[in-house]
Amino acid sequence: MSFNEEKTAEKHEYDVSASSSDVVRDRYYANEALVDPDERESLHRGLTARQISMIALGGAVGTGLIIGSGTALVRGGPLGICLGYSFVGFICYLVMVALGEMSAYLPHKKGFPGYATRFVDPAFGFALGWNYLMKYVVVTPNNVNAAGVVIQYWTQKVHISVWMMSPKRPPNADPVFFVNLLGVRVFGELEFWFSSIKVIVLVGLLLMGIIIDLGGNPRHDRIGFRYWDHPDGPMGKYLQDQVHNDHLAIFLGFWSTLTNALFAYIGTELIGVTVGEAQAPRKNIPIAIRRTFYRILVFYVGSVFVISLIVPSTDKSLFIANKSKAGAAASPFVVATTLAGIKVLNHIINACILLFVLSAANSDLYIGTRTLYALAAQGHAPKIFAKVNRMGVPYPALLFCTAFCFLVFLNVSSSSAKVFGWFVNLVSTFGAITWMCICYTHIRFMKALKAQGMSRDDLPYKAPFQPWGSWFALVATGIITIFKGFDTFIPFTKDTFVTAYIGIPVFVVYYAYYKIHYRTKLIPADKVDLITGKREIDEEEERFNREQEARGPRTRWQKIWEGL
Repeated sequence: MSFNEEKTAEKHEYDVSASSSDVVRDRYYANEALVDPDERESLHRGLTARQISMIALGGAVGTGLIIGSGTALVRGGPLGICLGYSFVGFICYLVMVALGEMSAYLPHKKGFPGYATRFVDPAFGFALGWNYLMKYVVVTPNNVNAAGVVIQYWTQKVHISVWMMSPKRPPNADPVFFVNLLGVRVFGELEFWFSSIKVIVLVGLLLMGIIIDLGGNPRHDRIGFRYWDHPDGPMGKYLQDQVHNDHLAIFLGFWSTLTNALFAYIGTELIGVTVGEAQAPRKNIPIAIRRTFYRILVFYVGSVFVISLIVPSTDKSLFIANKSKAGAAASPFVVATTLAGIKVLNHIINACILLFVLSAANSDLYIGTRTLYALAAQGHAPKIFAKVNRMGVPYPALLFCTAFCFLVFLNVSSSSAKVFGWFVNLVSTFGAITWMCICYTHIRFMKALKAQGMSRDDLPYKAPFQPWGSWFALVATGIITIFKGFDTFIPFTKDTFVTAYIGIPVFVVYYAYYKIHYRTKLIPADKVDLITGKREIDEEEERFNREQEARGPRTRWQKIWEGL
């Protein structure tokens, strides 16, 4: 083994077996299956190291950053958007390292709801699993709707709903469904190349923005920090006409960027779901997690910084959630090329953004399907959703999640911008609850390790800034979630209020239902089962490592390719 877990397991074998018997006797785990089913009857570990790394790098980059950043720029101003995305980016990093520590130790096929079940309380895992599923049955149609918004930049003659489901007109949900139906190997390979294109395009957009800002544009106009000055910046003034106070309007503008940034970063945790289908997860997951910091710094913070330099926050052509007219440029990068006077490039960037959005829909449908499968595997959903075909695809779960794509037809009666705003509210609430649950689960995991005499230094990956990092992320995300719908009260708007907060009572209902029905208890730290199912995962990984060694040494080009 690659770490000292074997020695630790032997050292605590007596204590753990005793704890496990106590757990069974006291029914801390109601009807939970803690051991993964046989691979022939479950998900296949078909995601390679390069696929895991690239999906972690670019898989979640989609509407939140590329489209939603326009709303954040208008409301928060150039400095506000940079501060907001930096702050939430730090929270995201803390959540990811916490998830990485648990995933590397126990890379099971039940996702992080499985960790909540094992380390906290089965009722907590049940509520988290269904909350996360709700997020992904909403975010997939959101991305399909966003694809329609992107296309409307080119033409408004065709109603946006026509693009949603017509097999003769991309984008629609059909290609996304069929890619997921072909199995994890096909999905992983396609998503690898999609994510690679995303990374290349994002780097190109960053370089383009810097060049435009420094004067490398048809007008030879050196912009610098011009758009950080009055009246475009440095801070935006949100709801100024309602609150009649400049300082309060500036604060509300900054707070609004936190909500938009939260939506942009949500989805980064998908690496915690892919561990169930990852090859050599104890080696590859820590690598992917460590790269998260650079991804956040370069792609997210770097992108909004460049946007703040080349697009004025007062520009009327920016897409704003809830109220933009059809034909508004979906992305600030498209606006930037138009303002700089660069012809044709705006259409090329818009086409790349369309690919971004469809790739995000592809990965979102994958995660939603695997989340429902994990719930069924734990007995938290009907068993039919745990069925897989010979390629390891949970096809009943896939069909169920795909059916929710029909939610895109909400844009028939409301504008696409308004529907986008509803989806943003729903997804950010479900996602924020997920982050808080991950942090609390990690806190309980650390307490269980300490109570059972196991050192975090022996783990395959040790998260930095702990235990305070998880506590900080938990509290900060909670505060943002509680106050993220402040603008629904100024003035009060029923639809945005419901979509902003409905996720909170839904989570409570899920938790209370399971708690009352099964009478589960919060699992004491010394009774948490840290061992069951781990041996099977160890054996599976050792078998894979032997197969890799049997293939012989890799060539220089193979090592370079894997490094890239």
